[in-house]
Amino acid sequence: MEPVTVLAGVMIFVGILGLIVPVLPGLLITEAGVLLWAWHEGSTTAWTIFGISVVVALIGWFLQYHLPNKSLRQAGVPGRSRLAGVVLAAIGFFVVPYVGLFLGFIAGVYLAEHLRLRNPSAAWTSTKMALKAVVASIGIELAAAVIVSALWISGLLLTR
Repeated sequence: MEPVTVLAGVMIFVGILGLIVPVLPGLLITEAGVLLWAWHEGSTTAWTIFGISVVVALIGWFLQYHLPNKSLRQAGVPGRSRLAGVVLAAIGFFVVPYVGLFLGFIAGVYLAEHLRLRNPSAAWTSTKMALKAVVASIGIELAAAVIVSALWISGLLLTR
């Protein structure tokens, strides 16, 4: 196997791993791996695989933000509560690496919802909805990355 193909495979693996442990732009790294392979391979088949993978990634990125936000809007969780979660997640990531990302998000949404609703139980319900939306978002991006990797593997088989 050629070194560029191995490097592309490592990039795809790291991209998927970056989605499971959310510290890297996983789907983007996965796409970059397929692009590297297609560029090196240079065949019509390789570029077709890359083109299809771009479509899959774009659909994944769209759904990753659209579906969870839609469910949160329907549940009545306002954008500023989600923003508070994102801000505290970013702060938490640097205070307590990795774990702080999740703890900060939970704390941010809960605090914003508690201030808005003045009801701890309702604030916790909103926070659980936000957590479900984040998990769904990660799952959608992970599914897209796995499909992209399967396309790449099929491209390897078709170009050999």
